[in-house]
Amino acid sequence: MTDAPTRPVWQGRTLAFLGIVLVAFSLRSAVASLSPILAEIEADFTVPAWILGLIGAAPPICFAVFGIVTPALERRFGLERLAAAAMIVAAAAMVGRALASDALLLLLGTAVLFAAIGVGNVVLPPLIKKYFPDRSGSMTALYSALLAVAAFVPPLVAVPVADAAGWRFSLGLWAVFALAAIVPWVAMVVRAPRQARRPAGESRAPEAGDEVDEPAPQVLGRLARVPLAWALAVTFAISSASVYVCFAWLPVVLVDVADVDQAAAGALLSLFGAMGLPWSVLVPMAVTRWNRIGVVYAVALVAGVSGVAGLVLAPTAATVLWVVLLGVPQGLFPGVLVLIQRRSRTHEGAVALSSFTQSVGYAIAALFPLAFAVLHESTGGWTAPLTLLGALFLFTIPAGYVVTRTGTVEDEWQRRTGRTW
Repeated sequence: MTDAPTRPVWQGRTLAFLGIVLVAFSLRSAVASLSPILAEIEADFTVPAWILGLIGAAPPICFAVFGIVTPALERRFGLERLAAAAMIVAAAAMVGRALASDALLLLLGTAVLFAAIGVGNVVLPPLIKKYFPDRSGSMTALYSALLAVAAFVPPLVAVPVADAAGWRFSLGLWAVFALAAIVPWVAMVVRAPRQARRPAGESRAPEAGDEVDEPAPQVLGRLARVPLAWALAVTFAISSASVYVCFAWLPVVLVDVADVDQAAAGALLSLFGAMGLPWSVLVPMAVTRWNRIGVVYAVALVAGVSGVAGLVLAPTAATVLWVVLLGVPQGLFPGVLVLIQRRSRTHEGAVALSSFTQSVGYAIAALFPLAFAVLHESTGGWTAPLTLLGALFLFTIPAGYVVTRTGTVEDEWQRRTGRTW
């Protein structure tokens, strides 16, 4: 297969570029904007720990569920319509949870929001594949970088905005980006019929309605029998679980054990989110150029366990360092994105491996924010929940062993079953 010829990023696809950028920013900004202002919210109504646990679990649960549901919706409505619909629902849910009058409505708004973002999370990679086949690497790097930026900007500004204009405005202002993301995709859907009427043979950029290949259902089923697929899913779960636990609970933990105020806790959560930015560049290089996959796993393990140990044993001694170390395992996320391509030989295998890894990984990750809440409620402290997080990082050892010693999922399937992929 020959690579698609490279052309200017704006040529015939300006709307697609803008839509992808705005959707990518919206995917993470809503996750990180709530926990820094919980104190302001609880001044209006009580938010029990179990509700906080469910709110923290909402993103990975929705991402796991809609990782399975979205392909069927995509085949029925198309990528562009689905992206526009997801952002419409996300914007409405952001405004809705900002107007919540009690904890249950806050939870409901959050669940609807992340259902919509779960759809956006799934459609974005095929949108990149469809409109930027010649720049898939750079667009994926941009996508990862935008997720990191959207993770550290909201916590940085959430508390100051809440102090100045109230927590409802602080929570709802991120709907602006989702509303902006609607415009390019609606414009592309509207103009698609006109593009379809172009004379036959006239060259054009990809448009709404063009198909993107989906893996056959039986291919997804095969991966459950391949240890490599489970190793990548566990790796994805470790990264996702640590991120969503920290987005949900880190500011509360820091206020309780590190003697920092709400504004400082929000700034530290922003620092945690910012740690994803350098790793989105360094980890793909470590994997693709230097083949240092084991090093990536080892660094994530040592840093993650050290950060947890610091918060348990000496939380006030070097709080900034502990938060930085906790942010290092985020590097597993871009690592998995790259490894999905390097541990598959066929396009069908890559798409199936991506779907399996994300669905299973998010399903596992969803357990941890809620388990964090249960352990805190039952013990009255943070040592047991933080120890659980530290134990999670230990699973990088078996996962890293399998990933570094295995070829592709197709080869592994053939070796185990004696049948071709």
